[in-house]
Amino acid sequence: MTNIPETGRTPRVQIRLVVIQILVLSLLGTLGGRLWYLQIREGAQYQKEASGNHVQQVVDPAVRGDILDARGVPLADNETRLVVSASRTDLLKQRDDGKAVLTKLAGVLGMKPAEVIQKVRLCDAKTPKPCWNGSPYQPIPITDKATPKQALQIRERAEDFPGITAEPEAVRRYPGPGGSNTAQVLGYLSPVTDAEIEKAKNTDSPYLRSDMVGRSGLEREYDKELRGKAGVTRYEVDNLGRVIGKAKADAAEPGANLVTSIDSRVQRVAEYELDKAMKAARQQYDKITGENYKADSGAVVVMEAKTGRVVAMASAPTYDPNVWVGGISAKDYKALTGKGSDYPLLNRAIQGQAAPGSTFKVVSTAAAVNAGYPWDGGYPCTSSYSVGGQVFKNFEGENFGDISLGRALEVSCDTVFYGLADKEWKRDGGINPKKGRPKDWFFKTAHQFGLGKETGIDLPNEVTGRVPDRQWKLDYWKANKDAWCKTGKKDGSYVQKIAYENCLEGNKMREGDEINYSIGQGDTLVTPIQEAMIYSAVANGGTEYVPSIGKAVISPDGKSVQEIKPKVARKLPVSQATLKGMNDAFAGVITRGTAAWKFNGWPQDKIPLHGKTGTAEVYGKQTTSWLATYSKDYTVIMTIAQAGTGSGASGEAVRNIYSALYGVQGDGSIDTKKALLPEPQKGLPKVRPDGTIASPKITGDPAKDAEASQQDNPSNGTDQQQPATTPSPTTGNRNTRRAGARRKRGSRRMPA
Repeated sequence: MTNIPETGRTPRVQIRLVVIQILVLSLLGTLGGRLWYLQIREGAQYQKEASGNHVQQVVDPAVRGDILDARGVPLADNETRLVVSASRTDLLKQRDDGKAVLTKLAGVLGMKPAEVIQKVRLCDAKTPKPCWNGSPYQPIPITDKATPKQALQIRERAEDFPGITAEPEAVRRYPGPGGSNTAQVLGYLSPVTDAEIEKAKNTDSPYLRSDMVGRSGLEREYDKELRGKAGVTRYEVDNLGRVIGKAKADAAEPGANLVTSIDSRVQRVAEYELDKAMKAARQQYDKITGENYKADSGAVVVMEAKTGRVVAMASAPTYDPNVWVGGISAKDYKALTGKGSDYPLLNRAIQGQAAPGSTFKVVSTAAAVNAGYPWDGGYPCTSSYSVGGQVFKNFEGENFGDISLGRALEVSCDTVFYGLADKEWKRDGGINPKKGRPKDWFFKTAHQFGLGKETGIDLPNEVTGRVPDRQWKLDYWKANKDAWCKTGKKDGSYVQKIAYENCLEGNKMREGDEINYSIGQGDTLVTPIQEAMIYSAVANGGTEYVPSIGKAVISPDGKSVQEIKPKVARKLPVSQATLKGMNDAFAGVITRGTAAWKFNGWPQDKIPLHGKTGTAEVYGKQTTSWLATYSKDYTVIMTIAQAGTGSGASGEAVRNIYSALYGVQGDGSIDTKKALLPEPQKGLPKVRPDGTIASPKITGDPAKDAEASQQDNPSNGTDQQQPATTPSPTTGNRNTRRAGARRKRGSRRMPA
């Protein structure tokens, strides 16, 4: 009988166990070796390959919201165009960085090769415009004016154009209804930069690489509302670019529509009349120099007197905002920014600051009354006023004897204000006042009127103007003392003498400083929008409103309407009795004062107008023309640089603007059927059930335009019942398309 171990294992079983153990250990060793091979020896290679499996984003750009006038007429909208773009990333993969492809593309598009190559180079400190200031990973538009034939050539010969695409895309458009362009008010768009993307990353409105953002005007101020939210679809792809799964998708949300207080018809008239006034001024000559006036820039503001809403705002020289669409050319960029361009990108209504001349006397008059001088006091209006051997003359040496403050405003008597300012300067202690003694009524009142700071209008880059009070003079002297002391000479040229005086006592309020200041000369600077705000307040009884252009933001579906209400800035530091006296005086300016020769025959009994003229002297240049006017409904401010007197250069143009508003004919009669806006626009444009906004078509035919207004907006304010006419020929009229048709246009998808 065979002996069996107590464990029950026979030699055969033990051999099998050993074999199994050897196999297990071999398998573990093999797996371990393979693991070492994959993770250690070849780890970097496999990690690189694995990184190719990632999430890729495809962006569906949001359709930007429209900017509409007060009646719903598009000032800025979108249209579908064939856009040819280049992928810089793909071009750089080619041996010559894509120059051959871009040269070939230029031939198809009928462009110069250099122009196409400039479009795709990146902007930096050393690279002049044009260049691409957006993300280098975003397709760069070469042109948005490609024809179907050109697009077909590119798409059918894709192998000849690697990195080039030709797709339909929603493109910004500035239609210029009725011939107006509203360029500086609207602004323009350009691609978002990497720095902007990074800065907005953690905000409630982050940017995507495909975004176009507002750079100026309303496009910038309301960019967040207009931009909407791009749609993003996230796909999981392998290293070969093959889709292996869909991670997440967010639908695009179109931007909201911005309704403004601008009336495109009045805007057209304002632009036309400003341009015509500047051309007319250039035909007149300066009596001092004997040369023709240059009239090189100007601005006009039409504002609702009781709300501060801007009905029209024009700035000259102007430009076509469509030049920015699809990327600006080198020629166009130079025309807008070069030394000889006169800088049309500037909105001179809010960025042009100049001495206000006699229009500033509204402040000086209020200051005098607040300082205790009676309204009806007898103030000598002599032909000149002498101070310390220096003679300050009245305009053309006029002499009206002893007159009231109201009469001084009517005839714009400088010497009355010279005398008042001089008395206040002496009462304040002269050039060396004791601490705490100066009342500075003239400077204090200007600040109370809101001068020396921004009005707060909903446009970017507004300037503050300047009130040259004691603090300003001290700060300015500290900043310029060294230069003045270095160049100043007691017996030198005029400029050297001024520098010498400023070196010695430029930090002090001198007698001549305050005298000049009282008539809006010297270092005083204001902007047209500040003047509009002040004179509107005089018109409405003393309330200054923050100027505004945005009237409402309406969601794409029309269900959400966020009205932008007028905001009160402050009350004028003027009593009602003084305001009444000012109103009577400013009416006298129109009927028997300095502007009467331009408003002869105006129906003053039916549409009372009030005004103040201003002629500001500028060292080294010709005089600046100012005309500030108002009715019960509107304030109209016009200024033209180097154009002569206020009424002479601007009187006819301002009168024509009022004639268009109220339908006043050449013989002084009133035709309400030809009135553009006899009352300020009431309410908002009609929103249809599908969210689109009704807008009258601009055809240039008064009857058709009136009919369209009545059909689209039957109960939207009195202006909807009136024909859309202008007192001058219109150019560039075109029919506008419905908002719904525009907003349903698609746009191509592009990688983020």
